[in-house]
Amino acid sequence: MIKIDNRALDTEAVLALYQAVGWVMYTRDPAKLKRALAQSLMILGAFDGDRLVGLIRAVGDGETILFIQDLLVLPSYQRQGIGRQLVNTLVNQFPEVRQRVLLTDDQPDTRAFYEKIGFVSSDQFGVVAFYQDLS
Repeated sequence: MIKIDNRALDTEAVLALYQAVGWVMYTRDPAKLKRALAQSLMILGAFDGDRLVGLIRAVGDGETILFIQDLLVLPSYQRQGIGRQLVNTLVNQFPEVRQRVLLTDDQPDTRAFYEKIGFVSSDQFGVVAFYQDLS
């Protein structure tokens, strides 16, 4: 059974998770990722026993905006409801926050996942999102 909690995360396990899902921009500079994690509003891990199999990371002020920065689940654990559990557990920690925002790849399966759990694409909500990538 998968357990979701905010226990301290092993740096090597986190790096392995980011690498496993192909997010190599995060793993190129492990010290930078470690600082980013330390400065996050909240991080929750999904654990199969002691093994880290998923992670969600939020940034924001915890009062008016909650930005879901990262949601990762090991490929072999995907499509088991872990991503939904992580999102639900996170947003339940901030029930009064009005704006829950995330930015993700525009892939049909990704879009379908977020719409299924209650998120609405900004283009359908009457707002626009702007993005600047300096990598």
